[in-house]
Amino acid sequence: MTEPTSASASREPSGGERPTRVRWLVFMLASGTSWLLYLHRYSWNFIRPALIDEYEFSNAQVDGLFTIFNASYAFGQIPGGIICDFFGVHLFLGIIIVLWSVLLPCFGLTGNFYGLAGLRLGFGAAQAGCYPSLTKVTRVWFPLRTRTIIQGLVASFFGRSGGAMSSIIMGTLLMGWFGLGWRVAVTIMGFSGVLFAGLFVWLYRNDPQQDSRVNQAELALIREGETETPTDGPRVLPFGRVIRNASMMIFIFQQFINAGADSIYVYVMGSYFMEARDFDVGTAGLLISLPLWGGALGGVVGGFVNDGLIHFTGSRRWSRTSVGFVGKLVACLMMFVAIQQVSGIAAALCLFVVKFFSDWTQPTVWGTCTDMGGRYSATVFSIINTSGSVGMIATPLLLGVILDMYTTTEVIDGKETLITNYSPMFTIVAAMYLISACCWLFINCTRSLERVERTR
Repeated sequence: MTEPTSASASREPSGGERPTRVRWLVFMLASGTSWLLYLHRYSWNFIRPALIDEYEFSNAQVDGLFTIFNASYAFGQIPGGIICDFFGVHLFLGIIIVLWSVLLPCFGLTGNFYGLAGLRLGFGAAQAGCYPSLTKVTRVWFPLRTRTIIQGLVASFFGRSGGAMSSIIMGTLLMGWFGLGWRVAVTIMGFSGVLFAGLFVWLYRNDPQQDSRVNQAELALIREGETETPTDGPRVLPFGRVIRNASMMIFIFQQFINAGADSIYVYVMGSYFMEARDFDVGTAGLLISLPLWGGALGGVVGGFVNDGLIHFTGSRRWSRTSVGFVGKLVACLMMFVAIQQVSGIAAALCLFVVKFFSDWTQPTVWGTCTDMGGRYSATVFSIINTSGSVGMIATPLLLGVILDMYTTTEVIDGKETLITNYSPMFTIVAAMYLISACCWLFINCTRSLERVERTR
């Protein structure tokens, strides 16, 4: 534990002092940031088919644009994590929210492939530092005993619900009900992000110990359960420790496979429901959102299950492993059920269950990062998220080619129409979930990356 600063020392609690609630303001800011990130990112579900219709891009080309986003998102992760661990979250996160919010409407300014590629690079780089920052926020501002629950709410519920609301707000509401074009819709969404960034910078502080709104009772509550953090080590995580830590290396591979499988919910669901299932844009917006609502709820349940198992069994290691293994295994099995559905609505409901169990592991990922990372939590998360982003680079390239392989031209009502079979793509995703499940059996979250092993 760090020594109290003069600010915190001047806030010694009197007898029976009730904790202030500044941490819940921070929770709302973190949740809003996570929600906004996915709201903006998942707008690609409607930008993608629009680019195909207006500029006659192929599946491989638009999926290449999606992959370009993931390239800059991947390579921006570790620098973002180091900046957060070194300088703090406050201004850094506010600036990148403004940047990605301003870039979002720019996708409607050009139909040039290289121009769109440049915009996707910038958009990915701007979003890269968000979740390493939020990992740092949850570790600094919330007590150990409920941290995984908080992480589940921030990362899964509000993140995935932002993705779910993206299709509803952009597709069903702005484009469907109000009849706006997709360019106007993304402009409105981008402007809301700029406003939120100003609110975040105004209200957030890097550390509760340095926040005059936090009394000593709340500070003691936040620090409850924490063991002493070593202060004599380097301020930046030595990457040799990462390579020598077997659990960390398996964790990295697991996230590569996991995020690669989940990439389909970002880049292909709009095309799947509007083209393969023949729904109009308004209905498709609702159906696209269903799997993401499943992920949002799954993340909340997974957070509670995780912290509950830790409390019940006393084993942080096997509680994390059990939640990760079971979630990915059930997601694999349910994906095969989804493939068999004749009804598009039934398929969407099955995908809801798939994403529920896939994303109930997300708080486990965040919790494992903070367990293993300690004071290097943002950097550790950035490494894991980099691996996931690389998975999201590789997987769409593969799946885009497969979709083109299973696309045929048929004449319908005298007009040539492209028909795509999505079942082979979903089969590959199911196999990736199974590999991810097996990885969790070998991940030990108690293998700390700090110099001194911390007991849990």
